[in-house]
Amino acid sequence: MIGNRTAENLWPHDITGAKKIQNYLAPKVKIIPISKKPNFIAAVDASFLDGETIAVASLFTYPQMNFQEDSVFEGKTGFPYIPGFLSFREGAALINAVKRLGRMPDVLLVDGQGISHPRGIGLASHIGIILGLPAIGCAKSRLIGRFRKPAKIKGSWTYLYLEGRIRRIGAVVRTRSNVKPLFVSPGHLIDIESSVEIVLGCVSQYRIPEPLRRADLISKSLKKKRVRDRL
Repeated sequence: MIGNRTAENLWPHDITGAKKIQNYLAPKVKIIPISKKPNFIAAVDASFLDGETIAVASLFTYPQMNFQEDSVFEGKTGFPYIPGFLSFREGAALINAVKRLGRMPDVLLVDGQGISHPRGIGLASHIGIILGLPAIGCAKSRLIGRFRKPAKIKGSWTYLYLEGRIRRIGAVVRTRSNVKPLFVSPGHLIDIESSVEIVLGCVSQYRIPEPLRRADLISKSLKKKRVRDRL
């Protein structure tokens, strides 16, 4: 339960209800320095097939980036794809995947937005609040905000601002030289600078951080297997 809300009524099935939940949860977001260095990081991602969500959580040690385990949760997709409301399409399944891990991570990486969201409550923030975990949004594209392009060298980054360049809501991070940057924003219980440090610490030779890359590959592989099984 969060406040006077149970887990069930945090997942409405229409935009009106979704906006109410986002407005309810947004003030609960805490952007603060992370309380301790993480030892375990998990990433979550999902694929969709015929009204079903295939959610995967992949757990790694940090900073060694040693793979530990995957967990999978499959369930009915209860909300359509609408930009700005991805939490209600895949959030519940992703949370269940995290809960199926053998241990809870210290930090969660999410393929989506944190506070760089029109109502300040992207997928990473939504999940972070419900699980009570530091959560980082790591997206391939920008949803809102303005920025100056970072240098083309791996590790370079600049801040992402709301209109007017007053409030910082994330960072534009070059995770590989001469490749498009990622849009990183804190979701909950972590700040921008720590989010950037952790994301860069999870990157090897690819643009996408290793835990997120694995969760994505596993969810897509399971989707392909379901398709083959139905033939």
